[in-house]
Amino acid sequence: MLEVRDVVTRYGAVEALRGVSLDVREGELVCLLGANGAGKSTLLKSIVGLLTPARGRVVFEGADITARSPDAILRAGIALVPERRRVFGALTVRDNLLLGGYALPRRSGATAGLEEVERLFPVLRARAGQLAGTLSGGEQQMLAIGRALMGRPRLLLCDEPSLGLAPLVTQEIVRLLAELPARGTTVLLVEQNARLALRIARRAYVLETGTITLEGLARDLLENDELKAAYLGG
Repeated sequence: MLEVRDVVTRYGAVEALRGVSLDVREGELVCLLGANGAGKSTLLKSIVGLLTPARGRVVFEGADITARSPDAILRAGIALVPERRRVFGALTVRDNLLLGGYALPRRSGATAGLEEVERLFPVLRARAGQLAGTLSGGEQQMLAIGRALMGRPRLLLCDEPSLGLAPLVTQEIVRLLAELPARGTTVLLVEQNARLALRIARRAYVLETGTITLEGLARDLLENDELKAAYLGG
């Protein structure tokens, strides 16, 4: 479904990504692990067109999307849930969700998408008329995910969904993300909580200083001594 090949992305003279390659297959949940500054968010932004790679290719469902605009990539079927939620605090929950469905060709599609998202996150239906900025952190994260799902993406990129959330809320968010592949949405999850991410993922990659240093089945990486020492506290 998604192929990233030898991608180099720079901030000025600094190479944030140094020839990154990875694959995400349809129906998978794949996690991308790494410390702060490793390049995880840069990679997601390079996939969705917010940054343009200096070298390499991003291919989605057989089409090269490397030079496409973020809007075109969204319409092609990739949505990003950004780090720190980035909801529109002065708008209601319902309006935030409807903005997520702007790329759908017909209003009927947005209505159906809204019903589906509110079934997945019942709290968003209960808070529909509330300003998004007054929601709790966990509710805002649900809103950010729901807003991305409004566009009916085939691939969802999710950047650090557990950031700043209480453990019980984090577990609920991650449980919902784990259900998405069965609902038809493939997931690439960036997450610092390595143990939690590896428990729900099928495969995983480890990114260090802009380079993929480790990859494999998630269940195997849970037992990898190198990864345990670096990310699992043992």
